[in-house]
Amino acid sequence: MPQSPIELKGSSFTLSVIHLHSEEPKLIKKALQDKVSQAPDFLKNAPVVINIAELTHHADMYSIHKAIVSAGLRIVGVSGCTDPILKQKVNEAGLPVLIEGKSKKATNTVSTDVTYAKSDIASQSVPVESAYRKTRIINTPVRSGQRIYAPNSDLIVTSNVSAGAELLADGNIHIYGVMRGRALAGASGDVESQIYCTHLQAELVSIAGEYWLSDQIPTEFLAKAAKLCLVDNKLNIEYLN
Repeated sequence: MPQSPIELKGSSFTLSVIHLHSEEPKLIKKALQDKVSQAPDFLKNAPVVINIAELTHHADMYSIHKAIVSAGLRIVGVSGCTDPILKQKVNEAGLPVLIEGKSKKATNTVSTDVTYAKSDIASQSVPVESAYRKTRIINTPVRSGQRIYAPNSDLIVTSNVSAGAELLADGNIHIYGVMRGRALAGASGDVESQIYCTHLQAELVSIAGEYWLSDQIPTEFLAKAAKLCLVDNKLNIEYLN
């Protein structure tokens, strides 16, 4: 019997969620453009879900869709839609309606009109394995454009990480050099994961989907040895002694 040209499988992906608090496309576009400009390598053309729980049935979903796409993002689904008229508008705009599970409250604010957060990653991701594999160790510099992933394990980098480079681990991340790139620990939703860095100058730090861009990292910790973890589902930073 010939093999089918396709195979349908279930999977789990890390997606950002944009919580909209305004129905004005121009305000939404401007807020998102400002956020994308802060981390273009990370956010440009990124797939996102938009949460429209606070919008009314008067919202112009076609114009909102166009505004978000023109800001440099790609909508893969719409959540928080309970109004039947609004849901019809979402369908007419060519967007899929998603049904969310229980999620944490968004914490990263773009403006008073848009909240941009990865608040749903932990609930969407596959369960974290209790026993990690052997820690992945990188002893060479991580250059711009490189992406290193440590599945089901910790990641240790003993050299510098350039801007534009990305480190991902399902467990903890340790950087024993200058950290100028992006570090995403707990990539599968492990809220107990932490980030340790001897010289913090990161473009982005994230644990289980909760993230800070460079301008959100407290300035007193820049170029210092620091440890990041989650406290009450929010990022917390302290000096690394």
